[in-house]
Amino acid sequence: MSVARILIVTGASGAGKTATVRALDGRGIPGVRCYYFDSIGVPTAEVMERDYAGAERWQASATGEWLMQLGRLPNDVRLAVLDGQTRPSFVFEAASRAAPRVVDVVVLDCSSEVRGARLRGPRRQPELADARMDQWAAYLRGQADALHLVVIDTSVLSVREAADHLEALVRRLIEPDSPPH
Repeated sequence: MSVARILIVTGASGAGKTATVRALDGRGIPGVRCYYFDSIGVPTAEVMERDYAGAERWQASATGEWLMQLGRLPNDVRLAVLDGQTRPSFVFEAASRAAPRVVDVVVLDCSSEVRGARLRGPRRQPELADARMDQWAAYLRGQADALHLVVIDTSVLSVREAADHLEALVRRLIEPDSPPH
């Protein structure tokens, strides 16, 4: 039996995190449950500033709360997958509170052009298709490189194909001795 784990799926807005995790969730993999960071609600910028001294501190706090909550799941949940736009460094700083679960991070990424098209088109959030989001995506790619994280580039993948890649990673994590799929 493998160790219980948490997998954080992060990436910039428009990279396909939520669609991919929802597609994975729909596959009903035994022992795998999916959660969504934003389901706790995202406070306004004013509330983040007032209560947390800014968005970064709110993100760090919320990441820590999620990991504590997921760390307390029963052992029949062999892998908790959390869709969340958070810094990998915040995840690893909070990982000790997720004991006894091992915490992993995967970054979903795509080209700036694809992200912009998704945000302006199907997502209807054109205000997010800006230089700041490009910088956030570049930061996450840099973190992935520095921390040797798995990156799934969704630029040319359908949601189903991205979920196939994520499922392969999930299966490696919950069945580490099985042959690759």
